[in-house]
Amino acid sequence: MHETASQPRHLVILGHPAPGSFNHAVARAYADTVAECGHDCIIRDLYALGFDPLLKASERPGSDYVASPDLQPELEYVTDADIVTMVYPIWFGMPPAIVKGYVDRVLGAGFSARNIKDATANPFLAGKRMVLFSSSATTRPWLEEKGQWSALTQAFDNYLTDIFTLAGTEHVHFDAIVPALSGRFVNEALARVREKAYAIAAEASRARHAKFTRAVVAARMGKRD
Repeated sequence: MHETASQPRHLVILGHPAPGSFNHAVARAYADTVAECGHDCIIRDLYALGFDPLLKASERPGSDYVASPDLQPELEYVTDADIVTMVYPIWFGMPPAIVKGYVDRVLGAGFSARNIKDATANPFLAGKRMVLFSSSATTRPWLEEKGQWSALTQAFDNYLTDIFTLAGTEHVHFDAIVPALSGRFVNEALARVREKAYAIAAEASRARHAKFTRAVVAARMGKRD
């Protein structure tokens, strides 16, 4: 029987309320592309799922932490994923409340301020990669001028990477996303998504193969001993 490495798994978290939105097209393009590469991928459309972003008192980190029943499937999806991809618009300089609620309730489940201070490895995310696809009606230069771009990337990219002990985070932003976008603009944007997805899938496959190879070699060496 031949030993084979399982394929990388991608979890796509989508945070936009309109089914026909640009963000939905981005999520679908990413998912379809990594699937073409033979990877497993699942999209969790937070609005369609009716995800509750409100952190419950019982979910506050601590010795008496209790995960609510609706969190169990989400935690399993995150645990199984190699790459967590988030797709969301920037509203009033920040991701939608439902996305922040997902971070609070799912990604940070049971993870306390003490864990962060002590640089404790996150039980669900440590060593995994995060990919962010964001959009805004305003331009990126305008966001930079207002200081919002640096604030957002520091809080949502750098900070989350650090506290959740991620292997790394990549951020692709699309600006000037307004109603009645031209078909050419959308096609070019989705081509960027697919290009990024192919690159991420290729790197994930190499990492998974290398990890599998090391495990096989270690197991065989152990048998010889």
